[in-house]
Amino acid sequence: MSSNAPSSTSEAPPPGVPLRWQRHLPGLALCAALAAAAAFVAGLHGSAKPGPVMLYALMFGSAFHYQSSEPHSAPGIAWSSGSLLRLGVGLLGARITAEQIAGLGLSTLAAVAAGITSTLLLGLLLARVLGQPRSLGVLAGGATAICGASAALALAAVLPRSERSERDTLGVVVLATLFSTAAMLAYPLLARALALPPAAAGLFIGGSIHDVAQVIVAGYVLGAPTGDIATLVKLMRVASLVLVVGTVAMVVARHGQPCAGRPPALPWFLGLFVGLVALRSLQLLPQELILLLDQASRACLLVGVAALGAKTSLPALARCGWRPVLLMAVCGVWLGGLMLAAAMYLIPR
Repeated sequence: MSSNAPSSTSEAPPPGVPLRWQRHLPGLALCAALAAAAAFVAGLHGSAKPGPVMLYALMFGSAFHYQSSEPHSAPGIAWSSGSLLRLGVGLLGARITAEQIAGLGLSTLAAVAAGITSTLLLGLLLARVLGQPRSLGVLAGGATAICGASAALALAAVLPRSERSERDTLGVVVLATLFSTAAMLAYPLLARALALPPAAAGLFIGGSIHDVAQVIVAGYVLGAPTGDIATLVKLMRVASLVLVVGTVAMVVARHGQPCAGRPPALPWFLGLFVGLVALRSLQLLPQELILLLDQASRACLLVGVAALGAKTSLPALARCGWRPVLLMAVCGVWLGGLMLAAAMYLIPR
């Protein structure tokens, strides 16, 4: 019995650190180190024009993709790319005011609504043309139109279950992440080539890229004004998730098909964002707290983006089959083209 005592003592969690957080620490520490390296490299360009720190964090993270499947680091990477990243998005509300949101105008709201609706309908149409299940069209269109993998998982929860539903959901999640990453790299270059002003570039990027994190990377690569507008536009799309999922659930129920789950509640980070925007607009946040929240948001986003890079797997694309790839690609090109046209013709230069 005495020989077992040292072993049990050595395996006990450190004092004051819950076991759950002890599991997260190795992956979180890795992502934090990658974020610090990205910030250091970005700073080498000089304070006048620093390098694209978000892009560096993503690239550094992708070099450590193998760590996302390691038992000791996977929990922390998953948490950093999920909850921590969403916390950073929510804290962005501290730098936004209602006046900025009102400045987007009805034309921006109309463009976002048209993009979501038309992309969902296109997904359904293409699924029928390609001989794929209607549920795959809903998943592909919803993931492209709203918020990537998060939307796909939320929609899958209310769609009928079948033998291939889990495989389709996994394929859409993988493709949404890959195509969103490609858009994150290409769309800022296109916006620069077309000399889009911040309002137009923010509408284009925030209205077309799948995932919240990639919108933030692409937007802030073009500067803080573009990043702020892109985040607002993106959160408009995220806010539509509950409405879209609820509508799909009602349609499924009307056809007498059991669904896998219940419609999701309002995403918590969206509620945090809206709450901070309200407090900032009412001038209830002291300047010192605004600066602190802004710094916390940037740190959470940077660590989260590094984790997102670590979870990105390009070889996974080959396992999806060509029909889902074509379906997702056409939906993505449609949404990107529509939002680019809206940015160029609805936003004054």
